[in-house]
Amino acid sequence: MRPLTPSGQQAISQIAQRHGFSVEAVTAMLDAVINGNGSMAQFSHPEFGGSGQWMSGGMTMLSDMFNNYLKGRVDQLCAELAGLVASQADLIQRGNSQAQGQDGASLFAPPGPDWWGPELRWPDSSGAQNGVRYAYFSQAHRLAIEVNGQVTIYDTLDHQIGGISQQQGYGGSLSFNSQYGLIDINRLPILSIDGQLQATPAAPVAAAPQPPLASDFGTLQPPPARPIAGESDIFTLIERLAELHQRGLLSDQEYGSKKTELLSRL
Repeated sequence: MRPLTPSGQQAISQIAQRHGFSVEAVTAMLDAVINGNGSMAQFSHPEFGGSGQWMSGGMTMLSDMFNNYLKGRVDQLCAELAGLVASQADLIQRGNSQAQGQDGASLFAPPGPDWWGPELRWPDSSGAQNGVRYAYFSQAHRLAIEVNGQVTIYDTLDHQIGGISQQQGYGGSLSFNSQYGLIDINRLPILSIDGQLQATPAAPVAAAPQPPLASDFGTLQPPPARPIAGESDIFTLIERLAELHQRGLLSDQEYGSKKTELLSRL
């Protein structure tokens, strides 16, 4: 669970007393709400009937599915915690976990403004070493890396990052591991650099082939710019000519002329 600031501890204690849950249970639910970006929570705790899920707007599911009284209490608790997450930015301690270098100095950034920008809050893990900082946000599928003052936000796609290491030396590169093994950062989509959105090249869209057209007078008009690929295309056109002829849209002369023209291409 994320370490709470003194004001965060006080707020959670008051909420726990008001809703009749233990501080430990409410703290666990707060962690679940934070992981859900304040709009949902997946949790598992005995005081909430075991495993369950909450979504803002009134959707609450518990393992004890027929306990409507408990369901209502959990819904009210989650809604208040979501409001707390949105309104109180100093709930979580910043830079609480400290790594020590050879000289005993802290390798992590001190508490302060979130260097990854205002769009992301409360990373699952973060750290800094030798001029490189990182922050990983599992629920948002985002990874922030700062090198020499430049902040790059990556889309982690479906990777679940669970291991982070760094080579020694100034500007040492970071290595990330997921359920698929070692991640090549260069293969992850870049969403922004120093707050500037990066345009993603759109995949080329192939133009849909245009079918042969019939004019108002019923004469078949194949598009002049479209080459006929092979015999199968020609026979398809002949079949369509026959259909138009049977429906009375082409005269015998028009049908025979076009059919002869198409057969001459074989």
